Amino acid sequence: MHARQAEAFLPRIGAVFAAKGVEMRCCPRSRAIVQAVPGARLVDATEQDWAEEYLAPIISVKVVDSLDEAIAHVNRYGSHHTDAILTTNHPNAMRFLREVDSASVMVNASTRFADGFEYGLGAEIGISTDKFHARGPVGLEGLTSLKWVVLGQGEIRT
Repeated sequence: MHARQAEAFLPRIGAVFAAKGVEMRCCPRSRAIVQAVPGARLVDATEQDWAEEYLAPIISVKVVDSLDEAIAHVNRYGSHHTDAILTTNHPNAMRFLREVDSASVMVNASTRFADGFEYGLGAEIGISTDKFHARGPVGLEGLTSLKWVVLGQGEIRT
């Protein structure tokens, strides 16, 4: 969450998370903003939390000061599968798409759209974040990888 948006947005989304029983693993800055949210389940984030895939109603929340810091954080801790940015700033969105090293990058759309069927590939039978997967003789096609780009206007997948 960019610092300029955090004061306005974090209490609102924190209230939604609190109502749904979602635990928020917070950096000190985000915790200071959401600590007044009634019913918020807050835990101090650890280094491990930034790279964790919880498979539970838990989310990590970090406040950053710049797009550079956000991209560096995503590239360091992300799974390199799917990452998204919510923004009204077109140049920042395009930079995020270019610089985030993930198989799928999205602007203003739910990461739940990252699915083989949604991408027109038919039923999804596997997921890979590898960039080089060729085996045996390798031609040009075997030396390339895809980066899926999704541009949205707030679409979600339920």
